[in-house]
Amino acid sequence: MKNKAKIGIIGAGRLGTAVARQSLKAGYEVAITNAHGPESLRLTLSVLLPGAVAMDVPDLIAASDIVILAIPLNQYSTLAPDSLAGKIVIDAMNYWPPTEGDIPEFMIEGVTTSEYLQQYFKGSRLVKTLNHVAYNELEEHSLPPNTPGRRAIALAGDDEDAKKEVEVFINDLGFDPVDLGSLSQGKKFQPDTPLFNARYTADDLR
Repeated sequence: MKNKAKIGIIGAGRLGTAVARQSLKAGYEVAITNAHGPESLRLTLSVLLPGAVAMDVPDLIAASDIVILAIPLNQYSTLAPDSLAGKIVIDAMNYWPPTEGDIPEFMIEGVTTSEYLQQYFKGSRLVKTLNHVAYNELEEHSLPPNTPGRRAIALAGDDEDAKKEVEVFINDLGFDPVDLGSLSQGKKFQPDTPLFNARYTADDLR
């Protein structure tokens, strides 16, 4: 039996901690980081995430098989362009102009935010997912495989092997993964789309 992937989460806000808790419940090794360094996460880990490990960003990336970006999208450039090369990267971020303002690179017509990030993070194996489910519902709606009415989570990416790894992870979190195709298809479950924060089964979502 293949060992579970090691999960690294960049961002310790509501989404990051919710994904971390679900990952720990599913038996994954979890590392997490934020902008303030590992020491600032001591209380969070002891109270909310027992079992997770706080690391700085370079150590977390080196130790992880799947790196989850759960920071505000306008902070993506705090990470070096080549820092995620070779890594499976889950883009769980969304562009929120009312709170983040206009970001020119994410206003290019015909290019999704994830496609831009794939170009920025050179050599990464980026998969768009986990962005269209409310953080609290990642825990509240989680169900075992083959449960009738189990909720689906969409994903999109250009690396087929990376998507297969991410599908396993989503299933372990308690949801049915649905591959919608290439990274450009991430536009179908960005904010202000019918799939964003919608509660569909896999059949309904397809």
